Amino acid sequence: MTDSIVAGRPAATAHAPGRLRTYARLGKLDVYDYYLGVFLALTAALFPLGAFTGRDALVLALFLAGEIAVLMAMVALDDVTGFRDGSDLANYGPDDPRRSKARKPLVAGALTEPQALRFAWTCAAAGALLWTAAAVLAPHRPPWALIAAGALFAVSLQYSYGLKISYHGFQEAFLVALGAVLVIVPYGLLTGEFSSFLMVQAVLFGFGPLMFGVYSNTNDVEGDRAVGRPTVAALVSERGNAVFIGALSAAEFLVGALASLTRTAPWWFVLLMLPATALRTRQYLTGFVRGDIMTARRTGFTVHRLSVVLMTVADVVVGWGATR
Repeated sequence: MTDSIVAGRPAATAHAPGRLRTYARLGKLDVYDYYLGVFLALTAALFPLGAFTGRDALVLALFLAGEIAVLMAMVALDDVTGFRDGSDLANYGPDDPRRSKARKPLVAGALTEPQALRFAWTCAAAGALLWTAAAVLAPHRPPWALIAAGALFAVSLQYSYGLKISYHGFQEAFLVALGAVLVIVPYGLLTGEFSSFLMVQAVLFGFGPLMFGVYSNTNDVEGDRAVGRPTVAALVSERGNAVFIGALSAAEFLVGALASLTRTAPWWFVLLMLPATALRTRQYLTGFVRGDIMTARRTGFTVHRLSVVLMTVADVVVGWGATR
């Protein structure tokens, strides 16, 4: 951390590059996994190649930029709430050396609460403007896509702040919905259509944030219980949590298997996804057989990224085949 700290507040003489890195940490800009859904929307809408225009590319770019801004606002507000209620101090403090408090600028003393709030609301405003611009320029504006985007924007800002939705037992469901909406909305703006196969991919994409989120919750269980944040890990026993995450891992596989079985997806889709399924199994064994939850959490990022690559391949194969 390059900022100088005076009486717990960043000094005015702090270097600008260091301050930018601090805000990037507050917005969790290095966790780009949420933004990978744009590749699924792109490859699903890309074919036939001649029909994809520069206007389509601009709409997708505006949506992605707005998505980044909205999610930075969401996680910054989450950090403000975690700092206020003490859960981040417990989960990122000296009692847990596995978590770097540099990732929590408020805990580290690199930013003040008013600075974090200004950053969050600035990002929220930018996200709203960028998504509005994407919708205005989009060749299609199906009502379901506009409603989904508006709902996601509103709920994201209330996830841990304001209404504190995640403090009322909806955290796990929200993470899946978050990923799914970020895939289907830009596709709807580009094509005006709803794709059942892409919806399957969107749900599987949503499992990515969910499946590194539940491992984080497992690690943070004591801090969440202390502040009354009702994650599944905080509400059930250790064994119950292990069963829950095992069930989620199985459900992820079953989504793809049932999609192939019902021909919502190509018959080979479930086979294509087997490398991700195998790695998901390894994640579970690492976390709940070896007892290394944080390594398992990191494995979750790898599973998510691999899944995106495999689903992107599926979209290219389907799209290319449909145009031949």
